[in-house]
Amino acid sequence: MIAPFFLLAIALFILVWLGITDKAMRVLAERAGHPYHARGPRLARITVGVIIVLIAGYMLAPREWSEPPPPMVATYGPDSLWMGMDTTLIDRIGGEREDLVAYGRELIRNTAYYLGPQGTVAHLTNGMNCQNCHLEAGTKPWGNNYSAVWSTYPKFRERSGGNETVVKRINDCIERSLNGTALDSSSLEMRSLLAYMEWLGTGIPKGKKPKGVGLAELLFMDRPADPVHGEAIYTAKCERCHQKDGAGQKAADATTYLYPPLWGEHSYNIGAGLYRLGRFAGYVKNNMPQGASWEAPQLTDEEAWDVAAFVNSQQRPMRDLSSDWPRIAAKPVDHPFGPYADAFTEEQHKFGPFGPIAALNKK
Repeated sequence: MIAPFFLLAIALFILVWLGITDKAMRVLAERAGHPYHARGPRLARITVGVIIVLIAGYMLAPREWSEPPPPMVATYGPDSLWMGMDTTLIDRIGGEREDLVAYGRELIRNTAYYLGPQGTVAHLTNGMNCQNCHLEAGTKPWGNNYSAVWSTYPKFRERSGGNETVVKRINDCIERSLNGTALDSSSLEMRSLLAYMEWLGTGIPKGKKPKGVGLAELLFMDRPADPVHGEAIYTAKCERCHQKDGAGQKAADATTYLYPPLWGEHSYNIGAGLYRLGRFAGYVKNNMPQGASWEAPQLTDEEAWDVAAFVNSQQRPMRDLSSDWPRIAAKPVDHPFGPYADAFTEEQHKFGPFGPIAALNKK
C-alpha cells in the first residue's frame, strides 16, 4: 500500500502546483495587457483531480477487489495439526458452489433451525446441532473435525459391513447422533453438506489423514472407568452448562441448544459414536469443559474416562443395532453390546479395563 500513498502525494503536489502557476500566469498576463486563456490549465486541474479520486478509490476499496484470493488449500505438515480452512474465504469461491458451501456450513452450525423439531425446512432431528459434536463447524483439531472425510470416503466400514459413501456417513450421523431421519440424497441440504465437506478437504491427498483429524485416542487405564467418580466430575465441571439432569440449555431462540443434552430423549442414541466410552473420553479430554483445548486440557485422562462412564450410563434413546458389526470379531474393544468373539463380559466391554481385550485382539 506504499505506492498508492506515494502516487497520491505526487498528484496532490501537482494539483497545488497547477493552482499556483495558474494564478501566476493570470497575473502576468493581466500586467502585460494580454488575454489569459484559462481553459488549458482548468482541464489539467480536472485531469489531476480525477486521478486523485481514482487513487483514493483504489485505496478505500475492499482488498479482495485488487488482490487475488489466497490459495484455498488446507495447510498442515507431518508434525503440525490441520487447522481447518479459513471460512472467511467462502465468499471468494464464486457461483453456485459458493452458495452450497456457505449453506452447508450454516447447516452444520445451526442444524436444528433448519431440520430440528421446529425446523424451517423439515422436522428430522432431535434439536441438537451437528456443531455440538463437530466443533467450530467441523474445523477444530481433535474436535471431531471433517478434515479427512473427503480424502477417505468412499471406504469400507466394519460397522455396516460394506462400502460407505459420504452421503451414507452423513445420514448415519443424522440417524444416530441426532436421533433423526435420513436426508434425501438429492436434497439441497445434502448437496450443501457434501459441498462444504469437499471444500474443507481441499488440499488433502486422497487416502491421507492429517494430524488432528477426528478425536484423540486416550491410553487405556488399568482399571474400569468409574461412573461414580465420573458423576463427581460432572457435577463440578459439566453441570453448570449441561444441567443436573443432563438436558442441556436452549439458546435464546428456543429452537437450538446452546449446550446440548448429554442424555435423555433429546440426546444421541445408543448407536452414536460418542456412546462408545473411548470416543466420548477422547472428545471431552481435548474439548471440555468450555475453554479446554488439546493445548490446554482441563481434565486428566482418568477424569475423561470416568465422566464418559457416568454420562453414557444414563438413559437415552434406543436404536436397533442388529445390523451393526456383521463381523463380530471386528467390534471395537469398547463396543458396549454383545455378542463378542472373545470371552470378556459386556460389562468389561462397556467400562474396561480395555487393555486385556485389546491385547487379545492384537494376537
